[in-house]
Amino acid sequence: MALARVVPSLVGVSVLVFLIVHAIPGDPAVIAAGLEATPDTVEQIRRNLGLDRPLPEQFVTFVSRALQGELGTSIRTGSPVMEEIISKFPFTAILALCSVLVAALVGVVAGVVAAVRHNGWVDHLVMSTTLLAVSTPGYWLGLMLMLTFSVWLGLLPAIGASTPLHFVLPVLTLGLQSAGEVARMTRATLLDVLGEEYLRAARARGVSWRRVLWRHALANTLVPITTILGLRFGGLLAGTVLVESVFAIPGMGRMMVEAVVARDFPMIQGGVLVVATLYVVVNAATDALAMVVNPRLRT
Repeated sequence: MALARVVPSLVGVSVLVFLIVHAIPGDPAVIAAGLEATPDTVEQIRRNLGLDRPLPEQFVTFVSRALQGELGTSIRTGSPVMEEIISKFPFTAILALCSVLVAALVGVVAGVVAAVRHNGWVDHLVMSTTLLAVSTPGYWLGLMLMLTFSVWLGLLPAIGASTPLHFVLPVLTLGLQSAGEVARMTRATLLDVLGEEYLRAARARGVSWRRVLWRHALANTLVPITTILGLRFGGLLAGTVLVESVFAIPGMGRMMVEAVVARDFPMIQGGVLVVATLYVVVNAATDALAMVVNPRLRT
């Protein structure tokens, strides 16, 4: 079932990527040749890029090459697009994975505390903090963390990605935002579960409150928590542009910004296709994992 949904999604993604990139203003052939190039040179480059052929033929060529891992050559760097993506992707993957781990740890703990202290001052404090985290723009939060921990306290490096310490601030920036969503989801689902009869029956049989909470109640909230974490992971793989730009992380997001500025047609097309494909695949994997956690979803 998951594969049946992934294939049409990937076909739709490839069509949209192809059409959107071709709608971007600017002639890639002129950009690649330079403003002082002769018309003959521009025309030769246009033929080399395949831009002189009809759009349907260009699309078929694009898809067939993409299936073989060939995404063309970057106009800006002259390197194969796939090589550029492979060199940049690990930085984005590290950011996304570590941020999701931070979101899971902080968000689940905060959500459980808020649910247990429902309607108390702790609950209100946690919910207010999570609302603030969700509402804060990522670039602003990143700048504030940089100002605090790099400029004022001098504890962490501000830009770059040469050491593990360079990832602390961008991971916190992305992770704390996602933690707000996870905390709110955890609290809401846990409050629903805590009112179930079987939990009251377990308490009546002498089962400790801690065991009821962690072994029974929280176990039944795994599906929505898993789903939101999976969606956040896919979103982070596709949406680290601002944070990578703020902290000068040489990942996929920053690469795409530079490609758009330079009107690097093959790089934009290949990068967007890879990112969109990863997002679709991660979402499908999240659905499959939810079915493993809760077999009742298979029916």
